[in-house]
Amino acid sequence: MGRAEERRARQRGGRRAAPERSSAGDAKGGKSGIRRFFTWKTVLGSIFGFVLLVMGALVVLYATTDIPAGNAAATQQSNIYKYSDGSILARTGEVNRENVDLAEVPKEVRLTFVAAENKSFFTDSGIDLKGTTRGILNTLSGKGAQGGSTITQQYVKNYYLTQDQTVTRKLKELVISLKLDRQKSKDYILAGYINTSYYGRGAYGIQAAAQAYYHKDAKKLSVEEGAYLAALLQAPSQYDWAVASPTGKRLVKERWNYVLDNMVGQKWLDAGKRAELKFPVPKAPRPAPGMEGQTGYLVDAARASLYRQLVAQGSASTISDAEALVSAGGWTITLNIDKKKQHHLEQAVKDQLTSKLDPEKRSVDADVQPGAVSVDRKTGRVVAMYGGIDYFKHYTNNATRRDYQPASTFKPLILAAALEEEAKTQDGRPINANTIYDGTSGRPVKGSAIGFAPPNEDDQDYGDITVQTAMNKSVNSVFAQMGVDVGMDEVLKVAGELGMDTKGLEAVPAQTLGTMGASPLEMAGVYATLDNHGKKVTPAIIKSADHKDRSVELPDPIGDQVISREAADTVTSVLTGVVDDGTARASVQDNPARRGQQVAGKTGTSDNNKSAWFTGYTPDLITSVGLFGESAKAPHPQVTLSGATGLIPGVGRINGGGYPAQIWAAYTFAAMGEVSKFDLETRQGAAVQPSAPPSPSESPSESPSESPTTEPPTSEPPTSEPPTSEPPTSEPPTSEPPAPDTSQPVTENPVEPNNQQ
Repeated sequence: MGRAEERRARQRGGRRAAPERSSAGDAKGGKSGIRRFFTWKTVLGSIFGFVLLVMGALVVLYATTDIPAGNAAATQQSNIYKYSDGSILARTGEVNRENVDLAEVPKEVRLTFVAAENKSFFTDSGIDLKGTTRGILNTLSGKGAQGGSTITQQYVKNYYLTQDQTVTRKLKELVISLKLDRQKSKDYILAGYINTSYYGRGAYGIQAAAQAYYHKDAKKLSVEEGAYLAALLQAPSQYDWAVASPTGKRLVKERWNYVLDNMVGQKWLDAGKRAELKFPVPKAPRPAPGMEGQTGYLVDAARASLYRQLVAQGSASTISDAEALVSAGGWTITLNIDKKKQHHLEQAVKDQLTSKLDPEKRSVDADVQPGAVSVDRKTGRVVAMYGGIDYFKHYTNNATRRDYQPASTFKPLILAAALEEEAKTQDGRPINANTIYDGTSGRPVKGSAIGFAPPNEDDQDYGDITVQTAMNKSVNSVFAQMGVDVGMDEVLKVAGELGMDTKGLEAVPAQTLGTMGASPLEMAGVYATLDNHGKKVTPAIIKSADHKDRSVELPDPIGDQVISREAADTVTSVLTGVVDDGTARASVQDNPARRGQQVAGKTGTSDNNKSAWFTGYTPDLITSVGLFGESAKAPHPQVTLSGATGLIPGVGRINGGGYPAQIWAAYTFAAMGEVSKFDLETRQGAAVQPSAPPSPSESPSESPSESPTTEPPTSEPPTSEPPTSEPPTSEPPTSEPPAPDTSQPVTENPVEPNNQQ
């Protein structure tokens, strides 16, 4: 009997005899074991029971939870920032907040916040159940929170609760939001939201934000300015125009457009008016009292590091939440900054550079922005940082900014990749310090699908030269070819392992000239890893961060071995040649304060002289110094450094071997302590006797057009004896090299080229 017949028999009252089952049939078609307990009925019943349990718990929670007293203003405390020795650096925490009535805020400005965060605000019940459920599940699974909270929920979190990412807090947020929506008007909630939110620049509430970003009261804000402030709430630090990266600026503009487009979609803004609106670039920040000089840079760098760590360990789901946690106060944050070394660095910048700048006499002098970071190799601690001439005069921290090219300071990373990957030239010769390359200027690279033929500084031809000499003289054509020989994918991979942010970079030959962005902090970390024999060093500015309600676990700045010790030590050995017989000789090697200290380092001068670098190190102390050309006039584009301090424009360039190397030497030789030597496991490079001279049978990777024009690299190791009277092997400047404390820097080359040095 089929199923249809059986169904009809039952309808007629008939019965069908159950067929007898054999044991074999039970095993074949019957339900046995665990399947008996997981039928669709039991699963559905379990789900239904769980839903009833949750609903019951919410009912109990709703009945037992009252709307608490607001805590946003009452719990504000100071934060204390200390030097590494425990002495006070700064005390912050005075709340910058001034509540305003909603009626004082233009209606269109109010609506920008609704358009940005919660378009259904005026009709919803105060919660987003789907978003809250997702947030709870993410918290339970350790993924952190995601978006989806309503304006009411965000206000409850800001004013009544905390930023903690716990299930209990999220459930309380849900219940209080439901109650608040029933008991208070939408205008009351919206006013509370815009008056308690954190906008960055130390500003809480729309009135403080209006003053911080546009230097006006909230009642005078335009709709486009309101849309920017509304967009800020998603990521105050990342979207603050004064410090935003190019990516941050792009994202906040996209967010600004999103807000205004939503307003048009909701019929809150006329489409014609919307089309006429232009992005309202915020005004320069006005720092808080007590943050003048270097203090503001140090405090901001420490805060930014703490924000990232709070997110990394799950105490906050976003940087914005972390900012709110820290801004609530009660923190004691001890920096790794050594007060004595910090003084030495500030003094070196003043003596070697800023005392020579005279913007009233030369407008270009106002465009010179110095930045520097010093790191202890053994601990990874940032022991000194120079962020700019004054936090009140220049808000951007030059030590951490990443918008300028590191230029030729990238070349050691190409050599590191070649040694680590055991790369070979196009004709199969292993790449090492003694490998001969063709140093002809403008020679097209071979082996690349992308054409590239970089000129050398001053378009100088070197003919056949060793890698050591090419590093000493910073020969572009050699390292462009070497990058192709290694493979640019491998070069960027090794650079990333050493500590450089290479995400999103194209693996093209032009990167060999250091055309990406980097900061002194980043380059100090990369060179610290080389100095640490290939064991990763991630510079750390925070020593400890203590709070009565939470603990912060700081990662160890010293990480794993990322390249072999031999590769790292060989690069260090080669880089001693740059100091003793190359582009940094006059400023570092000939400095009488050196006292025989062994030093490795690399100069760098970017295209059109917009940046100049020297990153160098002793066996224990790594310091990266950068000078950046930034117009003193808004919107502060990048400009040339040429002509600053009275050097003849186009002739006396500010380059890496000049002021950056002089600042480095003045600081390092004052702060280093006892004279020391590198402990190197290598037989290559200028720091050791070569195991054998380059073999005459080794042919260059490209046939030169003329005979070699340079000698092999220096074979003698550096000594503590004073430098000889022999001239340096690098291209001499147009005038005699000055002593480090004179008013003029050494120029690596006299003519401003259109390439990197």
